[in-house]
Amino acid sequence: MKITEEIKLPIAQEMELFEEKFRIAMSSKVALLNRITHYIVNRKGKQMRPMFVFLTAKMIAEGKVNERTYRGASVIELIHTATLVHDDVVDDSNKRRGFFSINALWKNKIAVLVGDYLLSKGLLLSIDHNDFDLLKIISVAVREMSEGELLQIEKARRLDITEAVYFEIIRQKTATLIAACCSLGACSVAPNDHEVVEKMRKFGELIGMAFQIKDDLFDYTDDAIGKPTGIDIKEQKMTLPLIYTLNHCTPKEKSWIINSIKNHNKDKKRVAAVIQFVKDKNGLTYAEQKMLQFQQEALVLLEEFPESDYKIALVLMVNYVIERKK
Repeated sequence: MKITEEIKLPIAQEMELFEEKFRIAMSSKVALLNRITHYIVNRKGKQMRPMFVFLTAKMIAEGKVNERTYRGASVIELIHTATLVHDDVVDDSNKRRGFFSINALWKNKIAVLVGDYLLSKGLLLSIDHNDFDLLKIISVAVREMSEGELLQIEKARRLDITEAVYFEIIRQKTATLIAACCSLGACSVAPNDHEVVEKMRKFGELIGMAFQIKDDLFDYTDDAIGKPTGIDIKEQKMTLPLIYTLNHCTPKEKSWIINSIKNHNKDKKRVAAVIQFVKDKNGLTYAEQKMLQFQQEALVLLEEFPESDYKIALVLMVNYVIERKK
């Protein structure tokens, strides 16, 4: 059995019902919109985010979920899908998970409007049911994701990202949404237990940090993940292996790397040389250590919860994040 299927086992019923509810949550009176959302739903990814919502809720509430849990999962998936649609426009990307992106099929203007529609549907889903506590969690996540993207763009122009700034960027860009999943799951079943909600938010944040570092490491390996090796370097993205290397080399080596990234990022040989240099300087080893540190901190937070199938699945999820091959 694939590890993702094993993780899904304790929440299989919930995930099935969620898909139905999610489809309804996306529906519109506009035929064009329905065609596009139908296309999106049929090309869904692993749905890790709703899985986090249900596993967290069931671990805390001894196997129970409620309508708020389903709404929380739908909201997070609507927001996540909206950000992916918008990201493809920003990145001018024609493919998403091996399929054509919305902007490739329907052009940028429609893609932006579809992203806006999904975002508003997500927010309205919370408002219509007076889930203001859930709405606050998701609104904070949307704000932080936007700030993280802009901070990355601002810093990428100067290539002067410190490790602290890098961690802040990935916390906002990636970790904040997974943190929102876990706090939504907790808040849906234990709205007044602020300590548990905060603990699960922190748990999700730590997983998100590890998840992003794993993504950064893919840029230096030949694993088949649908992302060509060296793409981050070509796009002048400063990732942890590179930041570590820049801080641990001579001024001459540093100027060679910066020059390579700024002026020779389309030169395959030069990019390959930079990748090799980062490996030789232990940039990958350092990033892996940091990733494992976040993973261990996340696992510690789960220790005080009683043993259950949901807790076991969350532990599997944590391990899957750093062991995945794509």
